[in-house]
Amino acid sequence: MPSEELEFKGYALTDPSKWSALNVTSFQPKTFQPEDVEIAITHCGVCGSDIHTLRQSWGESKLPLVVGHEIVGKVTRVGDKVSGIKPGDRVGVGAQIGSCMKCRACKTHYENYCPQSINTYNSEYPDGIVSQGGYSTAIRAHQQYVFPIPDGIESRHAASMLCAGLTVFSPLKTYGAGPGKKVGIVGIGGLGHYAVLFAKAMGAEVYAFTHDQSKVDDIKKMGADHVIDTAKKDYAKSYAGMLDLIVSTRDSYGAGASMGDYLSMLFVHGKFISVGIPDSDDPLPSLHPFDFASNGCLIGGSKIGSKKDCLEMLELARAKGVKPWIEELPMKDVQKALKAVHENTVRYRYVLTQDLH
Repeated sequence: MPSEELEFKGYALTDPSKWSALNVTSFQPKTFQPEDVEIAITHCGVCGSDIHTLRQSWGESKLPLVVGHEIVGKVTRVGDKVSGIKPGDRVGVGAQIGSCMKCRACKTHYENYCPQSINTYNSEYPDGIVSQGGYSTAIRAHQQYVFPIPDGIESRHAASMLCAGLTVFSPLKTYGAGPGKKVGIVGIGGLGHYAVLFAKAMGAEVYAFTHDQSKVDDIKKMGADHVIDTAKKDYAKSYAGMLDLIVSTRDSYGAGASMGDYLSMLFVHGKFISVGIPDSDDPLPSLHPFDFASNGCLIGGSKIGSKKDCLEMLELARAKGVKPWIEELPMKDVQKALKAVHENTVRYRYVLTQDLH
């Protein structure tokens, strides 16, 4: 399909008071540049970030706004300076769509930490155009943020890997998940189920922490070696000093949550990495220096992942046959998916299929 035939339109937020009622709206795409790739979208995952953004819990949206940043589709056009990607290729785009490409981070495979990062939606390009996401017909992206999808991975499976999967794969890789390592995963939702799948595929011994007993059988089927009920009193005591790494995907902690419990389960210099991002008024549980003095543990975060990380993740998924637990819906049923994610009833990721023409 020639690029000039692509119509850029999507399911957009137009009224924040009706955050899940999206309306089909045309939008202005990114100004096409020599290093850009244009993609006709076939699939888009539904991420918790979409709900936070639509509900204004991370700040005000630039309206009208199309969200969605777990995108798979086919290339329709490439710029003159694009290499390794051609029209007809099946590719994906995740939660970031641009950066300065000049700073230290960008030059050392940490472009996901560029201070001038451009998010796939609700950001502005230098010329003032607002970035629009994947609940839409098409998208344009700099080639650095376009990921070729291996033939062995179905598009419906690849889509949610590009945010949820990458967000947990990157810290698992960075902090050494693999044979001989004991890795804890806190919160088994969209991100957490990927963390279990990837940690297991990397060869780690996996400890899954959940307060939802209805998920226990699922978590075991995903490959977790141990499933721990965090609703039980003193659940952490049996695992004191045991874990090399904890990846927390929780995006809400609530009253009574204890950072001390989590940190007590880490071995010497073990790491607690938070990848879940709560509402702006919902901070981490309080902690005291005593909480990390006894084992010298470290607390940190991680932001999506680089292109290098993403290509490694996709190859691992292909080689090990990693498949997410998803439910597909036509894009017009996006409201159903949004409400299920908000109410935490999704098992474990929704993927929208294209129905706009």
